[in-house]
Parts: sequence; structure tokens; C-alpha cells
Amino acid sequence: MVDHVAIVGGGFAGALMAVNLLRHEGPRATLIERRARVGVGVAYSAAHPDHRLNVRAGNMSALPDDPGHFDRWLGVHHPDHVGGFAPRLVYGQYLSDILAEAAARSDGRLTIVQGEATGLTLDDNQAVVTLADGTAIAADAVVLASGNLPPHTPPGIDPDALTRDHYAPDPWAADVADGLSDDDTVLLLGGGLTMIDVALLLEARGFRGRIVALSRRGLLPRPHGDLTPAPLSERPRGRPSALLAQVRAHAATVGWRAAVDALRPHTQAVWRATDPADRMRFLRHLRPWWDVHRHRLAPQVADRIAALRATGQLDIVAGKLVAVATTDAQPTVTFRPRGSDDTTTLSIRRIVNCTGPLGDIGRTTEPLLRDLLARGRIRPDPLRIGIDVDPQSAVLEDTGRASDRLYAIGPMTRGTFWEIVAVPDIRHQTWSLARRLSNAMWVGGEGL
Repeated sequence: MVDHVAIVGGGFAGALMAVNLLRHEGPRATLIERRARVGVGVAYSAAHPDHRLNVRAGNMSALPDDPGHFDRWLGVHHPDHVGGFAPRLVYGQYLSDILAEAAARSDGRLTIVQGEATGLTLDDNQAVVTLADGTAIAADAVVLASGNLPPHTPPGIDPDALTRDHYAPDPWAADVADGLSDDDTVLLLGGGLTMIDVALLLEARGFRGRIVALSRRGLLPRPHGDLTPAPLSERPRGRPSALLAQVRAHAATVGWRAAVDALRPHTQAVWRATDPADRMRFLRHLRPWWDVHRHRLAPQVADRIAALRATGQLDIVAGKLVAVATTDAQPTVTFRPRGSDDTTTLSIRRIVNCTGPLGDIGRTTEPLLRDLLARGRIRPDPLRIGIDVDPQSAVLEDTGRASDRLYAIGPMTRGTFWEIVAVPDIRHQTWSLARRLSNAMWVGGEGL
């Protein structure tokens, strides 16, 4: 019997886990978050007012059994964003409201603790989470909701040899645009959504210098188009090469956006049915193409990026970073353009790491994850892109045994689920796990 659940991490996934436990009239919940503000995480708290959601409001409800919840909330608080691509800060307000409302109705069943979890002991009777200040929180089960881990430093960069003014390891840091002049060049390492956010932030802060975005293939996220649903009636089957052929054939008929969207209800099942070798081939060869077609830009954002490129302020470069030489003045970056044996050098004022979240927990600096890994309570998934869990989100120990007290949710479970970084997937995962811990498996919920 689970009477008390400790949730480590108070971002979107952790907060929604707590909300769902309360909505199912399940166990008491203690939500542990190191930041002063819970419910929003980095994605919805560190954003600039111009940063927008990459999904229309109609599919951004946090509640899987109430698909129109976010749109209705917008109708009351921000009616100009109903049905569109709302600002991320607005979505953060929405999440804070949901958590506050759940806490107010919880009759004391939700406790929020500000602190950093640094240790966790598990035995047959209980789990005990230890905080950095020595506080111990006993529970019957623990849910890890660590969110995305900060990016690792790319090869070719020695962070100890660069000042903070020259290298920004955290693209979400508040000072990432500070101190720049219009004569400076800023290098953004990476070409995904984080790079887009930083480029827009630099522009919004008044930077008029040159921005160079360097990534292996020089790909950019594609923009959203009109809603043209074309669902597949059943899950596609076969090896990845066959699946790719099916998607291309479908795209030729309905368009690539509709073809990719049609996979939405089936992606997790397809991933689970794929063997590890084929998953690795997908990551190596197809993942960049999947990411730019699956994780798209709001039309307003795509227009602004196009304008930055048209004026020459933003350059998109395909290539591989080779080395960064440091001087007293500023770094010199050497990279090899894609398809070339020669190298090119750039004098850079600041390098911003936009390479995306760290997946390999063997390289994390998070105290709790390092402790659990060292004691065999968690293990990397076979692809080393997150924490290994079973289909019910129970953590797998180094022996392969599924824990009966420790669970993980959110992006760090991508090795098992793959499609687990967006709101529709996380809301379904937290809903399902809350039902399990609440012994409420009879309760319905669509989750997609």
C-alpha cells in the first residue's frame, strides 16, 4: 500500500505527477524542488516573453481527461492566445495555477519543499530522500522528475580555459546576452529549438552583431503549417527502413506534416517494437531529420528566424567543431565545414552551448543521480540517452530488476519511450503512473 509519494523535481513533469495523484485521490505527495518556484521548470520560467510554445494551445492541456482545459484557461486569462501558439511564460502561469488549485483542494495532502535532493536510500519498508541541508523525507515510493539535464561541453572546448564572458555553458542563463556589442560575433553550438530560442533572445535584447549557428548538418526546425490531420488507422510495422518508406509514401499523398503527425498515436509503440540495434541506427542517421520535422516552430517564430537570415545577421553553418584557442582578447574557433577536408577559423566574442540536454547519466554532475548510479539503484538505458525504466516507468536497477519503490518520468525516460519530451506524452505518463500508485487503474483518460 502506497500512502506517501516523494517527487524529486518540481518542473512540469513533477508538478503534474503531484496534481494527478491528488486528482485520483491517491497517496499524499511531497514535491521537492530546488528552485523557489515550482511547476514551471526551466522551459517555462527562463523563457523570454517572445518565446512561444511549439504546439497549438488546443493540444497543450495538462489534463489528459480534459483536452480543452488550456484553451479555456486562456479564454479567461489571455483570450488573444486561444487556439494559437501561446508564449511559454503564459504556459508557466497556467501550470502554476493548476498546481496552486490542486494544493488548495488537497486538504493538506500536498507538501511542497524547497531544497536539493542529494541522496536516496531504499529498503523493503520505505524510501528516504535526503536533502542538502540534512532533512530526511520518508516515503513509500519516490518519483524522479529531473527534467532535461544541462548540456555537456562539446569536444574541442576546455571550459576551464574560457571565461564566463567567452563561454556560456547554460543557454538559459539570465546573463547569456549581457555585455555584447554590435561589433561582436556570437557562436551558437547546435541547430535545434534551443538555438532558435537563444537567437531570438539575442535579438530581443538588442544585439545587432553577427550570430553563427554551427551544427553537424546545418538543419533547422521546420515551421508548423495549417492543421491537416491524416491519421493512420493502425500502427505501421516493419524495420526502420520499411517504416521510412511508408512515411515517405504517405507524405507524397498528404504532405510531410500530416504524415509525421499521423504517426503521433503510434510512435511509442513503434519504438518499443524496434530492437536496440535499429534504435541506434535511427539515432545515428535519422534522428536529426526526425527532430526538425517533428519538433516544429510556431509560424511567428519561423518568420522571425527567416528575417534574421535574410538580413545576414544569422548564419546557419554545417560543420564540426575542431578546437577553440583562447587568448586574452577572445576565442578563435576552428571548425571543419561539412563535406570539406579544410578548416575555417572565426574570431568569436561568446560561445553559447545549444547542443541540447545531456542524456548519458554516467556524465551527470547531479548529486542524486550520481549517488543512485554508484549504488546500482539506477542504470543508463542501452542507448545511454537517459535512465532505464520499464513500460510502467519503474526504474531498472543495475541487475535488471524493476524497482517497486523508485520510478522515473519525463525526458530522461526517452530510451524506453522515445516520444516523451512533449506535453502530450508527459501528461499521459504522469496520469498513468498516478493511477497505478493510487490503485485507480479503472479510471479512464485518453492521454494523447
